[in-house]
Amino acid sequence: MAKIILAQIDSTIGRLEANKEKIITLIDEAKNDNADAIIFPQYSLTSTPCGDIFKRHNCLFNIQSNAIEEIKQAAKGITVILGVVGEDYLSKIMIINNQTILSADEVVIAGETYKVISGEYDALNSSTDANIIHVSSSSSRCGKEFLKDEFISSAAKNNAINYIYVNSVGYSDNRVYDGASRIYDKNGNLTARAKSFEEDYLITDNFGGRIEPIPAGAHCKVSESFDMNYENDLDRLYKELICGIKGYFSKNGFTKAVLGLSGGLDSTICAVLLVDALGKDNVVGISMPTRISSQGSKDDAKELANNLGITYIESPIANEVEVFKSELNKVFEKVCADKYNASTTFENIQARTRATLLWSISNEYRGMLPIATSDKSEGYIGYATTNGDMSGGFAPISDVTKTKLFALGDYLNKNRAEKNAIPQNVLEKPPGAELKFDKEKGRTVTAEEDNMPYPFLDEAVFYIEKFGYGYDELMAQKFFYETNHNISLSQKEEWLKKFYNKHEKAVFKWHLMPPGIITEFSTINQSEYYHPIV
Repeated sequence: MAKIILAQIDSTIGRLEANKEKIITLIDEAKNDNADAIIFPQYSLTSTPCGDIFKRHNCLFNIQSNAIEEIKQAAKGITVILGVVGEDYLSKIMIINNQTILSADEVVIAGETYKVISGEYDALNSSTDANIIHVSSSSSRCGKEFLKDEFISSAAKNNAINYIYVNSVGYSDNRVYDGASRIYDKNGNLTARAKSFEEDYLITDNFGGRIEPIPAGAHCKVSESFDMNYENDLDRLYKELICGIKGYFSKNGFTKAVLGLSGGLDSTICAVLLVDALGKDNVVGISMPTRISSQGSKDDAKELANNLGITYIESPIANEVEVFKSELNKVFEKVCADKYNASTTFENIQARTRATLLWSISNEYRGMLPIATSDKSEGYIGYATTNGDMSGGFAPISDVTKTKLFALGDYLNKNRAEKNAIPQNVLEKPPGAELKFDKEKGRTVTAEEDNMPYPFLDEAVFYIEKFGYGYDELMAQKFFYETNHNISLSQKEEWLKKFYNKHEKAVFKWHLMPPGIITEFSTINQSEYYHPIV
């Protein structure tokens, strides 16, 4: 009867000394608990993704070797399984059995034989008679819990084995690892599971232990068609975003965030998430209206800040924008006056002035980081200003579409301890950056007027990312939006042509987006998906 500890830890890339100390501390705790073995995640000593740091800094191999030697000495009387980086710079599993490092991928613990594998949840691709110990670094994604559970449970049942799965947790370079380490018995039944999005020390005895809950709805399968029903994924999404923000700030030495509050959806969602991750005393919201900013948006921004209890400042930028415009006019009148009057230059000046103010504030306060509030829908078509609203040290919602953000806003109002922090007007009004005024309509131009309806845009993104559809397939596909709004085929064609025209010109901006959090199965985040610029 084996007593095994699942040591679900949050490692930091490159900080081998700190990671080693955490590992040794837990080994000592496991020995005090009379455990037969303690299992750590893949890359537990180094974290992941390591990129090229081992190639560039070969001294890390010496540091790792010394750390392994100390861990080996601490492993007297217990079996330790952990992940390191091999000489080929790839994942390597270290099995230390009572101070002896084993070279094989099998180990005997309390009379039971285990096959040790590593990688994603699909690492086992053949039948086996041995129990499985699977060390992994599997990042959180929409719908992934369903696939993970289905695969591991089936592997355990089909092979009549006990399957032990230990996963990383925490944030590392655009990815959040959700933990939820677990055990399935020979019948494919879940018998133990660690916490999600938190470090955990899970004691299991004879393949059983406590079973922690997973985010509500996370076990549901992702729909094969687009219907904007995001309910099953909102709890997981929220927990992942909070974990990602906490990890990025703490591991990079930042403690405070400053962001522009426009009264719009994106900045509102970012503000709520930052408060929940960092605390209200560590978030500063700046309203930076121009002469065309609506009173309603200013009121929404102020109401949000009051509801959240954050530091709030209104700093109008109308004068600065006029100075920029006046000076630029002197130049443009001589070379491109007509082009300037018909271009987006004046719009971009507003966004870049705001970014300058936010960076200036962050410069004055140690540990403060400006936040880029762009979302995935805007990213796909480049509806964001470089060095403007795209500017910042972190982009927390850059992999979340606009329609999903609306759903998340409703979720936050219903499920946070402080209900209805987001003004209802923010969730009901049409999105828009308020950078351009329509004299005929007597108001600023909305984003959908500039582009297309967000539900239509996000549906195009869905089919591209899930099925790899191109223009012809999208024209042939009956859109959910198309069915529910009775749009003409010519209107659909116009929107799709506009989508691809903007999409083609937006790619270079993907390479300029600050680090963020990958939340979906497919992404345009450059750490995972490289799309050529030219």
